[in-house]
Amino acid sequence: MLKTILKGTAFIVTPFILIGCTTEKMDAPPSDMVEEIEWESFSEEESQESEEGEQDEAVAEGVERELYLLDEEGVVVPFKLALPREEGALKQTLEYLVKDGPITPFLPNGLQPVLPPGTEVDVHLTEDGTAIADFSPEFKEYDPKYEQSILQAITWTLTQFDNVDNVQIRMNGHEQEVMPLEETPIGKSYSRENGINLESGDVTDMTASNSVTVYFLSHIDGEPYYVPVTRRVVVEDKEDQLAKTMEELLKGPAVDSSFEHIFNEGIKVEESTISDEETASLSFNDAILTEKDGTAISEEALQVISRSATAIEGIEQVDIKVDGLEDVISVSSGSLEDAESAEEQDHEVDEEEMVK
Repeated sequence: MLKTILKGTAFIVTPFILIGCTTEKMDAPPSDMVEEIEWESFSEEESQESEEGEQDEAVAEGVERELYLLDEEGVVVPFKLALPREEGALKQTLEYLVKDGPITPFLPNGLQPVLPPGTEVDVHLTEDGTAIADFSPEFKEYDPKYEQSILQAITWTLTQFDNVDNVQIRMNGHEQEVMPLEETPIGKSYSRENGINLESGDVTDMTASNSVTVYFLSHIDGEPYYVPVTRRVVVEDKEDQLAKTMEELLKGPAVDSSFEHIFNEGIKVEESTISDEETASLSFNDAILTEKDGTAISEEALQVISRSATAIEGIEQVDIKVDGLEDVISVSSGSLEDAESAEEQDHEVDEEEMVK
């Protein structure tokens, strides 16, 4: 699950994998190069002090979480922030969505939390992957025009965790099947399948259509961030979903949006297939090569392509080919940062740690 503000990295088209490491076994060194090391022995007390020191350091470093906030136009945007490492990760992330709460010193210009001041929250995770978010009565004191965005922000913040598939909303212990003010439907639970920053597009029959989510580029204080937008299209199967996702991505953002259209005219997806149920293979014409005198794909293009493809359920790997080039760019799980270990820490959280 992907999702984020990233700092710039240069990309050139050479054989490489942007995320994910090979684990080939290395030959043992020759015996004449092996040095014997005399290990110091530690007492149990010293060992415990060492472990506690490492834990304190880990807490000080924090754990990167993805918080979904509102921009000045009411668009739900992902904002990554290193939060203190503590038990109850689900509850903690929602507490950082409260106005005048712990997120205040870290807010960039133009973004605001989605929950009213004073809102208190508790979260319980069920065995079937439903996070039950129980809010205090202050929850209903939001601006009603942002009601749908608030529901989406809560849902996408909680479902960044691999253990969480759905979100159920309660207020003061009572289940809410609709939001309190404008009665936006929630049902028994809400999930990413319900979409985010919804656009209906050209579809008139919403019941006979499906959702695809694409990512577009924007900036805050000069820093790039990538915003998910859900559009309604007619999809026949998973490969068709991939093809329609790329089609919507290349169309670019809506004319009245503030997102940037990063693709030039003439870019085409020559082929899109899914192999092994989790790898999306995409072949583009050479119009996509806009960097390094027409020999490389831009970082922004790689970001939105990989994020949009891996937004499809089950897609973990994206292989990108370009006409006229022998090399394949392989991207795993949507993130292009050199932060694989951080991503694992973010999303692979023990259930007890999540809800305590």
